[in-house]
Amino acid sequence: MTSQQSGALRHVVVVGASLAGLRACESLREEGFDGTITLVGAEHEIPYDRPPLSKKVLAGEWEVERIRLRKADDFESLALALRLGVRATALDTHARTLSLDDGTTVVYDGLILATGASPRRLPDQPLLAGVVELRTLADSVNLRDRIAGDTARVTVIGAGFIGLEVAATARALGCAVTVLEGAPSPLIRGLGVEMGAAVAGVHARNGVHLRCGVQVASLEGEGGQVTGVRLGDGSLVASDVVVVGIGVAPNTQWLVGSGLTIGDGIVCDATLSAGVPGVYAAGDCARWPNAAFAGFDDQEMRVEHWTNAAEQGAAAARNLLLVAGGGEAEPFSSVPFFWSDQFDSRIQFVGRAHGDDEVHVFAGSTDGAFAALYGYQGRLRGVLGVSMPRMVMPFRALLAANATWAEALAKAASLTAG
Repeated sequence: MTSQQSGALRHVVVVGASLAGLRACESLREEGFDGTITLVGAEHEIPYDRPPLSKKVLAGEWEVERIRLRKADDFESLALALRLGVRATALDTHARTLSLDDGTTVVYDGLILATGASPRRLPDQPLLAGVVELRTLADSVNLRDRIAGDTARVTVIGAGFIGLEVAATARALGCAVTVLEGAPSPLIRGLGVEMGAAVAGVHARNGVHLRCGVQVASLEGEGGQVTGVRLGDGSLVASDVVVVGIGVAPNTQWLVGSGLTIGDGIVCDATLSAGVPGVYAAGDCARWPNAAFAGFDDQEMRVEHWTNAAEQGAAAARNLLLVAGGGEAEPFSSVPFFWSDQFDSRIQFVGRAHGDDEVHVFAGSTDGAFAALYGYQGRLRGVLGVSMPRMVMPFRALLAANATWAEALAKAASLTAG
């Protein structure tokens, strides 16, 4: 589709030099759009892969250039107008203008919002050296330098996937690692209580001190350097480095007053349209009704996973072009999938976890490698595997087809037969 075929679409702006943003740019070019594409990014970096930040880059095993999503020559072939190192500060959907923090304004015909998310901070979190979050390449390099000497006492606040990946990397480097979690077990949001506790065993077997059901009262320091984490019971966890990993919030504050609907993300319809002509959203900042989970109480979802960002970025770009060319946008439906490498275990999950799910371990044992089904209201909702990749991915198609619990059990039996 050339720009002449796509109506008045001559200039598309993509906000967010992320995986979702890059996939949107690539899809625009692949679909034949030959107009101007402006890519706006808050970091000075060209798009890079974020999963290695808590693993290979943090461990010092990979150089920074290895995580670029495109080599320099390939990136230049997209012919993008780059606005890196600047943040979007306001959106006027009537004038179709985007304001940036360098005082400039960009006019657009089509807009794709892929602004991602930012780490949440502790209440009244002090500015102390050694207190870090992990979201950007600069964050990873900073933390890498602090734990490289293998003598640091590292405390991770929050036992989500990022926190546990950092804990595993730091422990493998020889650091003494404590993980603090307010919930009764780690990964409750992603895996539920029972399976979260099973994954915790991976860390216990590798010498990580995981403390659940504890509350953080404050961070303490001396001479501007963090010295420890004070808990609600008055005890102190001595620390040289504190990693705050208590989740992320979608980057949507700058859209207040824009006319878009904001509710834990940019609220979109099934086609990823943000409700205003020519504006779409993708990735960590987008909330949309996912037909793959129709009938469940969490059908409207915001997914913070690599695969979803890649798929949504491309889908948003295609729909922008389709509608501009007089066509009909296509609903975006996807079965979420994510993975996490921790020590010598690869944790994979396809689908969604629900607080009232029935969990059935169908292969292996929870004290080592295993695979488990998650079911709710007579349907399959998810599959978890710990170091059992062949037992996980065959279920993605079943989830997309809204498989019943009985069908999932039959598939599990066929995979483990013999």
